[in-house]
Amino acid sequence: MDDANIKKQNWDVKETELFLEILKELDMKKCLDGRKVRNNTLFKVAHRRMTAAGYHRSVDQLKFRWKLLKSAYYKCKREPDSPTPIKIQGWWRYEQTMIAIMESRHPLVGAGVKAERSDDMSKDSDGESSMLPWAQPCPDSGAHNNSTIHNLDLIIKMDPEMDSQLKIGFIGAGNMAFGITKGILSGNVLPINIKVSAPSSRNLGRFQELGIAVTHSNVEVVCSSDVVFVAVKPHLVPLVLNEISQYITERHIIVSVAAGVTLATLEELLPENSVAIRLMPNLPCVVQEGALLFARGSRAKQEDGALLCSLLHRCGLVEEGPEAWIDIHTGLSGSGVAFVYLFAEALAEGAVKMGMPSALAHSIASQTVLGAGRLLRDSGKHPAQLRSEVCTPGGTTIYGLHTLEQGGIRASTMSAVESATERARELGRRSAARSRK
Repeated sequence: MDDANIKKQNWDVKETELFLEILKELDMKKCLDGRKVRNNTLFKVAHRRMTAAGYHRSVDQLKFRWKLLKSAYYKCKREPDSPTPIKIQGWWRYEQTMIAIMESRHPLVGAGVKAERSDDMSKDSDGESSMLPWAQPCPDSGAHNNSTIHNLDLIIKMDPEMDSQLKIGFIGAGNMAFGITKGILSGNVLPINIKVSAPSSRNLGRFQELGIAVTHSNVEVVCSSDVVFVAVKPHLVPLVLNEISQYITERHIIVSVAAGVTLATLEELLPENSVAIRLMPNLPCVVQEGALLFARGSRAKQEDGALLCSLLHRCGLVEEGPEAWIDIHTGLSGSGVAFVYLFAEALAEGAVKMGMPSALAHSIASQTVLGAGRLLRDSGKHPAQLRSEVCTPGGTTIYGLHTLEQGGIRASTMSAVESATERARELGRRSAARSRK
């Protein structure tokens, strides 16, 4: 990412204060060689901790932010009576911590910098050139709304690499559990910290190949885990939760990935005061390109959501939202993966019909879907805009689109998402009814 793009991303005050507290705790001073950082691992650790706190910046953006802060520090040191650095309006909120970092001591008021100063900027924004707000993938994490700086001990705990005691368990060894596991392992969680259970050995072999311990005991998984993913078929959730309930303690976070099983049902089946989160991932988590949406239960705190974001951020896009969106997400992204596969298959078969070898046609179709998806995601443009950019007057694409519209592809796709969503809701009603019996 170039500097011009980084500059446009607004940092709020609390985010910058947290960033500096993390750098101070990591002893940034020891990593400086003159004005350069000689240990890039420091920014990677800071990145993990910022992610754990609910802020989703890239490592490059953290480096650029440090560059601005460091420049402001040297400017104040050279010219102590100069006005607040223009690039970081609201500098007075950060200067004491910067002095502590750069000079490895607690600064004294009057040491060349004024500690108390009024500022025209909003207390919630430092005013750095902010043409665009920075989107937070976990908007409800609350990280940037707290009135005080985050508890660094909590943030370190939410960094899987920094807390080797965090254990993760999976009840169920199906495709969804495997996809999430692959995504988690691509981050900083070690296989030794994961355990998976299933009633049969049919699906456990692939977990063992990853160095993960397996068992047939759900209770064993719960007793040896802090975060437990319940990844079984919806109709089995009541049975599983009844089996493990007496072993669930206040330290556990129970994450259900069962389609249609509501938070109300989960909390009814779990012990009182249990922390429950409902998560809907999709299969591309296997290749770290998933789309995951979660909703917190009534007793799940913001830091529980932040912890889940930290664990899953390597799985793909992770968002938090109201539970009402979960079933819609199931129809859009969970089932939508199969819709895309059907379309890719049809693309390839069309090429085969026109004379292309099948293997080549399917390879090109998959790459076409991949390339189109990445361009759609990374460009930030509306699909209709990208579609219009491909079309030329009287060209091949507009003729093909006309044929698709004649076949009702738009209406059929919308109806498919609607049908899948309604089915997810129906499963939820059935699950709730079963739990009441």
